[in-house]
Amino acid sequence: MNQRRLRTLAGLVVLAILAAIGIVLVPPYVENWKLQRYVNELVDDPGTAAQQPDVIRAKIVSRATSLGLPVRDGDVQITRVQDAIRIDVLYLVHVDVAGYAVDLHFRPAAGGA
Repeated sequence: MNQRRLRTLAGLVVLAILAAIGIVLVPPYVENWKLQRYVNELVDDPGTAAQQPDVIRAKIVSRATSLGLPVRDGDVQITRVQDAIRIDVLYLVHVDVAGYAVDLHFRPAAGGA
């Protein structure tokens, strides 16, 4: 019976560790998903293609900043494809998990090829 309790306790400890890691790693993915949705909305809006790339870039950087994401002007590439645009964003989020550093690379993108 004592061995059974020890296994149950070990299982609970493992689950607690996994939950703690998830609490640290999930938020950047959720915020990236929100940024991806915003980039999709920009590309789908016909008025966006008429705007200057610097204006579009500033909108993306501003939204990313409001989401707590470290996106800078140089991380946003805007390409004109005929009457449409393509937006590519490349950035990384540095996360410390129990003394171990993890760099999460994100690449939200939308638009024509």
